[in-house]
Amino acid sequence: MNIVLLDPRQTQSDIWTISSKRQIEHLQTHVDVKIGDTLRVGIREGKRYLTEIIDISENSIQLRPLKEESIPKKLPVTLIVALPRPKVLRRLIMDAVTLGVDKLILIHSYRVDKSYWQTPFLQQLDHYVTLGLEQAGDTFAPKIELYKRFKPFTEDILPTLIAEKNPAYVAHPYAEQKMPFAIDHPCSVIIGPEGGFIPYEIDLLIKNGCQAVSLGNRILRTESAIPYVLGRLFGAT
Repeated sequence: MNIVLLDPRQTQSDIWTISSKRQIEHLQTHVDVKIGDTLRVGIREGKRYLTEIIDISENSIQLRPLKEESIPKKLPVTLIVALPRPKVLRRLIMDAVTLGVDKLILIHSYRVDKSYWQTPFLQQLDHYVTLGLEQAGDTFAPKIELYKRFKPFTEDILPTLIAEKNPAYVAHPYAEQKMPFAIDHPCSVIIGPEGGFIPYEIDLLIKNGCQAVSLGNRILRTESAIPYVLGRLFGAT
């Protein structure tokens, strides 16, 4: 936890209060906070501040804001991912948020098990978003959308995301074109399921404006492909 996120309602007076049991336990156990220490605090969907701890009790930590700090910039990317296994989903959400993805879309595809859409983890996305924001020191959550039907998404939604200066790249190990490097424009990136998109899906994505690009001849796991792709596209910008 590199920042403590607070609800705006907790910061409406001159003295702010941390009341979350999870946050308090982390700060006392892993940070060993004391009165007089400084602490970075963010207001959810708002500003970020350096604060001073003025009181510590069993159920709360009280803070006084000292100065405003800058917030890390988002990556200008819409990340579109075939819904992975539930355990991978948790890591995927946290990693995507930590890396600064501006928008995240989870979609269905032929090789996505329909049972994945029933996982309770989908009801806990906000929790994993919060953990990702706290790791990155960010306060603004990415917009998250879910689409359970591949064809309607590809034909109706995807074309609205694509423009001349906002291309969409679908990672495909058998594509001849290589994934771009160090781009200077917004884009959408599409990552398939563990077994990859089937040929019909790749063809439909291309038909609706995507560029199929290769990351090399190795088949990567979803959680490995995402940081690799984002680092390649935006790492030198």
